[in-house]
Amino acid sequence: MFPVRCFTCGAVIADVYDKYIEDVKAGKDKEKILNELEVSRYCCRRMFVSGVDITDTLIKYKRF
Repeated sequence: MFPVRCFTCGAVIADVYDKYIEDVKAGKDKEKILNELEVSRYCCRRMFVSGVDITDTLIKYKRF
């Protein structure tokens, strides 16, 4: 559940999230990934570095 926009500046950041996750899982350095994706504002970078994906946890508690 990654936000579409940065909470601070309002820049659209969700469009590069999938590529970021792929590269992190591949073992690349987070700083280099964000530089390659041209995420330059520190507020936007914070959204990527501090984000926690809880989707898998929430699916366990889904009620029908």
